[in-house]
Amino acid sequence: MSEPRSSSFVVALDVGGTSMKGGLVSESGAVLLSERRPTPVSEGPEAVVTAIRDFIGHLAGSGDGTPAGVGLAVPGLVSEDTALYAANLGWSDVPATAFTPLDVPVLLGHDVRTGGLAESVLGAGRGVSDFLFLPIGTGIAGAMILHGEPYGGASGWGGEIGHIPVFPDGEQCACGQFGCLETYASAASVGRRYSQRSGLEGIRAEQVVSSDDPVAIEVWDEAVEALSLALATYTLLLDPTMIVLGGGLAEAGPALFDPVRTRLVKRLAFRAAPPLHPAALGVDAGMLGASLLGWRAAGRPELGPGWALDVRSQPLVS
Repeated sequence: MSEPRSSSFVVALDVGGTSMKGGLVSESGAVLLSERRPTPVSEGPEAVVTAIRDFIGHLAGSGDGTPAGVGLAVPGLVSEDTALYAANLGWSDVPATAFTPLDVPVLLGHDVRTGGLAESVLGAGRGVSDFLFLPIGTGIAGAMILHGEPYGGASGWGGEIGHIPVFPDGEQCACGQFGCLETYASAASVGRRYSQRSGLEGIRAEQVVSSDDPVAIEVWDEAVEALSLALATYTLLLDPTMIVLGGGLAEAGPALFDPVRTRLVKRLAFRAAPPLHPAALGVDAGMLGASLLGWRAAGRPELGPGWALDVRSQPLVS
């Protein structure tokens, strides 16, 4: 086993289908630098890998010295040392070393599970060993936190809660199945389903949530119903301490949390429902989780739990 490196920061990068958020994070959890760049998906997988290499090199060069390690959160199927497959980025079997120009340890993580790791160590799940982290945005994905660590399952597909068939005879999902949670309750689906029924184009989910017209109420009611069904199933299987909802749709606040909580309680008639909490780290979760991976790569897995609770409130250089 290699000796821990003495450098005072790591490079952390969260790669999404639209943009990448990277930063330098110190041993104390201070975010020394934070920057965004677009993800050049339209240029092909090789261009994306090159863009990641360039971004990591740029971030490392902005620090004082050589980073102790690199943490990288990416979508798709992921192992610690290989990006196995990502449909939206077009790559397969990319070794971790291909993403960085640096001769330092690097650790890969699944984007949602890495965000769940950050919420576990630094955010809403701090001090809680078992919970579900469910970001609801354009799509719906989940991170199952078991005994304090994200669980990916036997082959890396663990946490695909967005594809639980809540209405088996319902609409066909883009994945090929029918009645998936994501088809009814993601932000994209709420806007799409309202537009189909109302004939109004370009309607966003937040507009549906705040509207009191009958079509909006019906679409939102179906989304809440689908979500409560999926969460009841998850609760009965894994008995989480709590459920953390994040992503853009969670910003609806009481309009989401109150009806979901009410229906979840009703569905779990013979047992108590786990409490619902909003995610604490927002769009920073992936990058902060990647920093934890970076310190783990550097042989410092003990870092993170002792970091300040106000890690997000620190001024960022961007």
